[in-house]
Amino acid sequence: MDITLVGAGRLATNLGGALQEVGHRVVQVWSRTETSAMALANRLGCLWTTDIERILPADIVVLSIKDDALAPMARSLQQALDKTAPLVVHTAGSVAMDILPMARRGVFYPMQTFSKQRLASFDEIPLFVEAATEDDTRLLELLANSISRRVYRLSSEERKYLHLAAVFACNFSNHCYALSADILQAHGIPFEVMLPLIDQTAQKVHDLSPLEAQTGPAVRYDRLVIDSQERLLDGLPKEIYRTMSQSIHQSGKAL
Repeated sequence: MDITLVGAGRLATNLGGALQEVGHRVVQVWSRTETSAMALANRLGCLWTTDIERILPADIVVLSIKDDALAPMARSLQQALDKTAPLVVHTAGSVAMDILPMARRGVFYPMQTFSKQRLASFDEIPLFVEAATEDDTRLLELLANSISRRVYRLSSEERKYLHLAAVFACNFSNHCYALSADILQAHGIPFEVMLPLIDQTAQKVHDLSPLEAQTGPAVRYDRLVIDSQERLLDGLPKEIYRTMSQSIHQSGKAL
């Protein structure tokens, strides 16, 4: 399939490479800035533009941009692509498909965290698809199955809860890593000492439920340890520690 990428950030960089690896053709990259558009286009060996009116026809146009930019971009694209009428999809986890005004619209959501420096393998990344028609849903499934073994149909309403769960599993846990790094840095301890613990914690939930895998003073609500650690959190958000400890303890009662 011929693909046009609208956006040149982390997701577009990873997705563009994955699609090309299996034989799809990225025909063009659009970005607000020449630097970003040119960098990704050079990486993929395709054309680039910063002008919406110059976007090339393609089988699928993929919008990988900020959530709050989707609505205005979609309106501009609707006018620019009116004659060719490609399938236009966005990649946002928590935004409804119907933010796109086109008749041929859909969602192509890879549930993963991406970076430009470390390209992800899409083979095991869950891909969630949705489209306004059955034919276009099948087209997105065909595209998704070409790069991933984990492809699911999911409505906009269901995807909101999926994205919420992902925020807890990924974004919030990563913020906890950042708080951990702050504590360690303040006392001259390298963050790398945490990596085996982080890796083992993540590996455990492949075999146990998160509830069963939970350990630490909050499970048994050891007030002596909890109170002592709260006192150490000078200048750091004690309320996060306190709320998390209470939540862990309440969850543990279900076991």
